[in-house]
Amino acid sequence: MKFRHIATAALLFGLVCARVSADENGCATLAATGNSGTPHAFQLRDGEPVDLISGAKTVHGTLRVFAENGMFRAYWQAENSAERYVLANAGDEAVRLVSTPPQGRPAAAGEPGTTLGPLRVLSCPSL
Repeated sequence: MKFRHIATAALLFGLVCARVSADENGCATLAATGNSGTPHAFQLRDGEPVDLISGAKTVHGTLRVFAENGMFRAYWQAENSAERYVLANAGDEAVRLVSTPPQGRPAAAGEPGTTLGPLRVLSCPSL
């Protein structure tokens, strides 16, 4: 199953920023981290611990997954923060984090369960 997500705010953000060229290397990596500190793949499911890693700075967070009409939307939420950022597709293994309220209902435990490798983040929130 290919992970798909469309959020109105993310789509509008993409259209508005289409002329801005993003740094292909990104500003951070979204990944699970092991004891070695090396970014690892993670499961796309609600409550999955996922970190935003930028240079020597790591912000711990959690995935929040919502479902609507058979479509899943994944949001990243920093530890001790109420703000959620949708993972807006920005190409192969890359996303933009866009602050937006969740759409849909909370996904059932373990849904969709897709494994994602570390993702380059092309737009980073100030945390």
